[in-house]
Amino acid sequence: GWFRRLLHKHKPSSVESSLSTSRSASSSLSSSSVESSSSSPSTSLARPVPPPPVSVLDISASGSPRWTKSYDVCICHSEVDLELVEELVSYLEGQPESFRCFLQLRDATPGSAVVTELCDALQNSHCWVMLITPGFLQDPWCKYQMHQALAEAPMANGRTIPVVKDVDRKDYPRELRNLYYISMALKEKSFKQIRDTVSRYLQELCRSST
Repeated sequence: GWFRRLLHKHKPSSVESSLSTSRSASSSLSSSSVESSSSSPSTSLARPVPPPPVSVLDISASGSPRWTKSYDVCICHSEVDLELVEELVSYLEGQPESFRCFLQLRDATPGSAVVTELCDALQNSHCWVMLITPGFLQDPWCKYQMHQALAEAPMANGRTIPVVKDVDRKDYPRELRNLYYISMALKEKSFKQIRDTVSRYLQELCRSST
């Protein structure tokens, strides 16, 4: 009888021990699963990778519409302003964009007619810089070239770039009063404005073609 009572006494304890063991195992399993899920947020709470920023259009690419014309800039000026124009051309051609400038005394074909050269320069250039000075206003060829540029693209949208130097507002050509101009008070600043305007036009040209 005492042996039977001993067996009866220790049986529930073994069951309880097995239950406690199973409970601890299940609790440890659940805690380990929670820890694993919380310790690896990259699998469940991964943040989306933002797309790379859109790069600026390359106006010098091989398929760029920039190459549909021979020149990027045509400088319309009088002969008395040649020294200033040569500085401007040297600045533009020395930029990273390597702008192609038409300079009449340098790039015109010897023996060709002046009218033909001026018209060809306008048609084969993307932008036209009008250096409006007292000498420009007195030069009939400069006025002719200005009128041809306006006839070529009356709604220029940055293609015609008036640059004013030593000219009163009342003497500013009436034909250009619907266009904003660059005042050449500071040479370095105005050169940079001309560069930015030409670059912006070429960027818009590439964007519209795509």
